[in-house]
Amino acid sequence: MLVARLAAKEWGVLSLDELRGCGLSREAVSVRVRNGRLHPLHRGVYAVGHPGTTLEGRFLAAVKVCGSGAVLSHFSAAALWGLLRWEDRRIEVLVGGSGTRVHAGLRVHRTAYLGCDDVTCRHGVPVTSPVRTVLDLSSALGQRPLRRAVRQAQALRLAKPSEIVASLNRPGPQRGRAKLAGIVATGPAPTRSELEDVVLDLVLRGRLEHPDVNRPLVLGGRRVIPDFRWPREHLVIEADGAAWHDHRLAREDDAERQALLEAHGERVLRVTWDQAVARSGETLERIRSAGAPESAECRVRQGEADEVDARVVVAQAGAALTRHERFS
Repeated sequence: MLVARLAAKEWGVLSLDELRGCGLSREAVSVRVRNGRLHPLHRGVYAVGHPGTTLEGRFLAAVKVCGSGAVLSHFSAAALWGLLRWEDRRIEVLVGGSGTRVHAGLRVHRTAYLGCDDVTCRHGVPVTSPVRTVLDLSSALGQRPLRRAVRQAQALRLAKPSEIVASLNRPGPQRGRAKLAGIVATGPAPTRSELEDVVLDLVLRGRLEHPDVNRPLVLGGRRVIPDFRWPREHLVIEADGAAWHDHRLAREDDAERQALLEAHGERVLRVTWDQAVARSGETLERIRSAGAPESAECRVRQGEADEVDARVVVAQAGAALTRHERFS
């Protein structure tokens, strides 16, 4: 009874120490293994009752076999937080110190610095915090998947850009931090899909002002969340990805939202994958022509260019006047 009750709280996964704490001797544990009531997952960690465990149970088993103070980390932590999709890869665990013990089927990372703010618990599994997770991922992922994880963390309100920036100055390995800093430097970007990533990058690459991203509006008593919006210009961009918009109910909802936005003075542009990727130049020009504002940097450069042009015109006029006076 004690074993079943504890297992129900632990995703059906218990360590040998926990089984001993329930009153089972080593021999009793061995008997239960032989008769199929316990199923070894790792050395000294067992699934109770049946061998099929949930993903959370597998994560917890990996943490338990690595001992006290171990936490789920890197890609596995990102999957648990919902920052990235799980790809059935080797489970990753982070432990303190410099030991070299290897656990079959796991990828164990070592760290000399694991602060209190770096560790938490989600769904009963000890795990690195969202901020520490993206910091660890920066040394392991390429630009695009890291960017997706960082932006998803913002979209889920798990990490603020300021918190990620602060983590860049913490002790620990420096590899990947410049890449992470570059992603955060683009500004708050709580995008919810890869297409939104592509559209936002297109806007910023085109030297347009950073729009509001997934910021809620209340229009006519209804809460609406435009993908991108420039408030002064009342201009909205909606990213039309197949995953969210390619069925009848979604299209009807899109049409209703667009009608509501337009009824309140907003102009709505829709951008598809093909337009954002295969026809990016044309799409950027369409967004610019609709009134999307240029970035402050671009405006400053244009102002400097206008000032230079004015000086050139004045100089040319002065030279022409001098020639006129010389020959008159």
